[in-house]
Amino acid sequence: LALFNEHPADGWAFDIGFGGLDHVLASGEKVRVLVLNTQVYSNTGGQASKATPAGAAARLMSGGKSGAEKDLGLMAMTYGHVYVAQVAMGANPNQLLKAMREAEAWDGAALIIAYAPCIAHGIDMRDVQEIEKDAVKCGYFPLYRYHPANGLMLDSKAPDGDFQVFLMRQGRFAALRRSDPAKSETLCKMAEEAARRRWNLLKMLKNREMT
Repeated sequence: LALFNEHPADGWAFDIGFGGLDHVLASGEKVRVLVLNTQVYSNTGGQASKATPAGAAARLMSGGKSGAEKDLGLMAMTYGHVYVAQVAMGANPNQLLKAMREAEAWDGAALIIAYAPCIAHGIDMRDVQEIEKDAVKCGYFPLYRYHPANGLMLDSKAPDGDFQVFLMRQGRFAALRRSDPAKSETLCKMAEEAARRRWNLLKMLKNREMT
């Protein structure tokens, strides 16, 4: 079975459909899944989901999300037999193409998670490509490919952009900064720390495979 199944990340892959996704990936069947990571429940007005990062305000959560987002990619990698990639077309279209080709060629389950900025983020959708570039540059959304036969490949450089400036370009983070600056600063620092831990973990996993 070869299938690319497109869904927003929010209600399906990260939340109410996660059990089904996990079951399919664990089965080892030749299924390809493309998750469009919007980081909110896009189709129902922009409520927070398990994909929403700390500090982001969302519908029914104007006070900002207080916990870190679920890392679907790292969870899928623990199976060992699932091809996993994180991609962002605006940041690196060649890496996206490589991931799609590798996922198609892999004789097993494959999961590609694509960063998909949404109008619910409080952005100008004409700037999506630039936002994706900045997300990768500052470490908000690292790019990688995990091939069960070849190990982990980090496709983005170490973070060197201003993480907090990136967040404040988006209405979902800036809204809380205006209404409750102290809380916003605390939660946005939490989001930055979570991103730093993710990068360090990916780097550690990559280095371990090289030894």
